[in-house]
Amino acid sequence: MPEARGPLPARGALPWLLGWTALLLAGGFVIVRMDIAERREAFQADARIAHRLLSQRMVQHDAIVETLVLLGPSSAADPQGAERRLGAIYPQLLAVHRRRPDGAWPDEALREAEARSRASRHAEVAAFDAAQGRYALVLAGEPDSVALRIDLQRTVPWDTWPLPRAGPVQVALQHGAQRVLLQPGEPVASRPVGLTGGFSFTKALASPGQPFELQLQRATGPAQWPWRGLAAWAALSGLALAVLATRRAQRRERDRAQALLRLEQTARLGTLGELAGGIAHELNQPLAAVLANTQAARRLLDDQPPELATARDAMAQAAAQARRAADVLARLRRLVEAPDAARPQTPVLLQAVVRNAAALLAPEARRRGITLVIEGDAPAVLGDAVAVEQIVHNLAANAMQALEAVPASERRLVLGVRRDGARGLLSVRDSGPGIPPDALPLIFEPFYTTKPGGLGLGLSLCESLARAMHGTLAVRPAPPRGAEFELALPLAAAPADTASTQDKT
Repeated sequence: MPEARGPLPARGALPWLLGWTALLLAGGFVIVRMDIAERREAFQADARIAHRLLSQRMVQHDAIVETLVLLGPSSAADPQGAERRLGAIYPQLLAVHRRRPDGAWPDEALREAEARSRASRHAEVAAFDAAQGRYALVLAGEPDSVALRIDLQRTVPWDTWPLPRAGPVQVALQHGAQRVLLQPGEPVASRPVGLTGGFSFTKALASPGQPFELQLQRATGPAQWPWRGLAAWAALSGLALAVLATRRAQRRERDRAQALLRLEQTARLGTLGELAGGIAHELNQPLAAVLANTQAARRLLDDQPPELATARDAMAQAAAQARRAADVLARLRRLVEAPDAARPQTPVLLQAVVRNAAALLAPEARRRGITLVIEGDAPAVLGDAVAVEQIVHNLAANAMQALEAVPASERRLVLGVRRDGARGLLSVRDSGPGIPPDALPLIFEPFYTTKPGGLGLGLSLCESLARAMHGTLAVRPAPPRGAEFELALPLAAAPADTASTQDKT
């Protein structure tokens, strides 16, 4: 089978490209919507603050004119001294006019506003000049009536204003058909793309005598989108899909390697069959020699007198043939029990093994109603990643079968890792019915099983794999109910680069 090397072919890359495009569009849509919502919320918050500040100033104007009417004319020594000092305190007040009972207003608009004020019993706006942003506030009183000349630009409290004067938000005050621009906002030339109506805020100021409507406007569109964030999302999503594609290619390579391994194991079984025939042929000769020599020795010992020297020689030959048969059986045992005994051991990250096992077991655990938990932390151990994964999977599969004997609400399987001195420990603990005490000493014996229909080889194989990695596999009860298997392996001398070791498995 040819190996997959180099970049993905065009046909294989097209689905990933389409997936990246869909992911880019979906994520970009979410990012833009979140950015618009964030900017809209900030705009509304600033607009409410601006409305409150200007309303306070308008109410302040009402309070000033009402106070001047209540206080009446100033002292004879300084008839306009107090009014003149108001300009130093309130810079938006350009002038203060007072009409005495025997006097007249200098402007017909002020006279008409006084008449409206007597009818409405509150201050009225007069002589509104939108070009200069100025107006008069007139309040009728007895004996005097008072008018304030006010500058709208100076009315804005710029020191506490929430919007930068050169910022993108346009601020205006509307009075009837006339409009005063307080803040021009962002020039159109600076946002030529995607100019839209954008965000808007309109609300009347809290002063019945000064019926101004505050209007705020901010454009939004593609020109205002978070292009840096969109570019970052495009890069991250592309990188994530590239990693996913690489992992998928690696998984296919691992599947291919496992298929080759299965073929190798099948071939090994065939070889074992042929080898068994050869071993049987080899054993026939030494066993036949042992039988012949022992029978000869017996006859020699039965003779009168017995031929002891010849009998001893026959027994020595029988012992030599027996040792030869033992050597043949030892070679077969090494081949069957430890075919990979010479395989080099590498650092293995127990957390990665547990996560992989949990990912494989999760669907079956959900189907059986089992709560699957991962606990602990441990450094890398020295062993065979494939063998460790096989041990964990076998133990977890046994535990899941045992959990079927308890109610679904009590089914719990815990995969834990921790460090104990110079060893790394991996445990598989369940809340099942547990193992009978009399079965604990025999649990790792070949062909011993407590499950109906079981072969009794799974735990024996796990224990053999643990010993081949210079580790141990132990079992103990897990109070209040259940069993816990614990795999102990020596810590790796250099725990670095364990992630690459896991990828190779």
